[in-house]
Amino acid sequence: MVGSLGPALQSVETLHLSSANLGAVASFYVVGAVVGALIFGWITDRHGRRFVFYVTLIVYLCGVFLSAFAWDFWSFAIFRMITGLGIGGEYAAINSAIDELIPAKYRGRVDLVVNGSFWLGAAGGALAVPFLLDQRLFAPDIGWRLGFGIGAILGLGILLLRRFVPESPRWLVTHGQNEKAEETVTEIEKGIAKAAGRYPPAPQESIEVHPKKSFGIGLILSSMIGKYRKRSILALTLMIAQSFLYNSVFFTFGLVLSHFYGVPSERIGLYLLPLAIGNFCGPLFLGTLFDTVGRKAMIAGTFAISGLLLLITAYLFAAGFLTPVTQTLAWFSIFFFASAAASSAYLTVSEIFPLETRALAIACFYALGTAIGGSTSPLLFGWLIESGSAWRVSAGYALAAGLLLIAAGAELMLGIDAEGKSLESIADPLSS
Repeated sequence: MVGSLGPALQSVETLHLSSANLGAVASFYVVGAVVGALIFGWITDRHGRRFVFYVTLIVYLCGVFLSAFAWDFWSFAIFRMITGLGIGGEYAAINSAIDELIPAKYRGRVDLVVNGSFWLGAAGGALAVPFLLDQRLFAPDIGWRLGFGIGAILGLGILLLRRFVPESPRWLVTHGQNEKAEETVTEIEKGIAKAAGRYPPAPQESIEVHPKKSFGIGLILSSMIGKYRKRSILALTLMIAQSFLYNSVFFTFGLVLSHFYGVPSERIGLYLLPLAIGNFCGPLFLGTLFDTVGRKAMIAGTFAISGLLLLITAYLFAAGFLTPVTQTLAWFSIFFFASAAASSAYLTVSEIFPLETRALAIACFYALGTAIGGSTSPLLFGWLIESGSAWRVSAGYALAAGLLLIAAGAELMLGIDAEGKSLESIADPLSS
């Protein structure tokens, strides 16, 4: 919705923002997400996944609600930064919980589909924008504010749904709460027995852990840059590539449509809708292959294909061969593969580090990848678009494609075959 509303916010009747202002607002949001990921990632490992679910969602709701009442560039930028704080924390808590609660056989596809479900919301936002910007229904300075208000209302509903997600038994055991872990597992097994008519078979393997209430930050970081140094390089490379691509395109595609194709503000959401659908369909249809064909082949393949398609699209755009429709179709094709690649980056980080570092690892690499790739790309593309040169914008797309291809190479060299394996066999817990 924010990407769709961008051109409308340039009007003198709304916030009167420039393209550079919109790029800066996106960067404020990204900075908030980076800080939120680091703060809440540490809290998630220390106080549990379930607790942070509620805190991060409340912070996000506050940011979205306040955004509806912004009156100038600085107020809008600060409120978007608060929104980012909540979103950054969500990534760490949610991806940790997914991997620790889903069976190894299905972990890859479930992780990709849950991360990809983000784009169902994006599709809804894209559909809502033409309605919100219709001046026959709402005044120019009212419709965009209602968009943020709707986001806050939807978030309140999610607060109620969160109570159905249990705390991770793995986290409970390593933090000395064995009884609660047993209760959670017992409830899960009862549900399986009721559905399948029998209890699941007893596990054949065991591991001894030495619980602690908390694990020192020094121990956590030393494992990431010591024993798991190569995995850290891989994780950072994947995160930078996907973050640069997504933040550069989705915060500025509305500006490209407006500046280079003359698409009216109220119709931009209709062009973003196919992109959102492509982003959801990629993980949905390719997710199973990450568990069957394997992580390394699929992660490298999706990054490489999206990078090559982006190079072709960059040239066609600069040469003037594309229309708004064909440009949108090109993005649909790119993001069908790029969305699976981006989701697999979060899957990779959440699988290849020890249990006690999982949320902080996700947070650190999300923060670093977003700080390096995500916070710079909206500013860069805001400047490139304002220059009015299609070739300059194309050069930015080519840079994003190069990063995707580098990520594919890093996965081939450093990737881990994690499909079908328990998390503890991929990385020994620090408490074992």
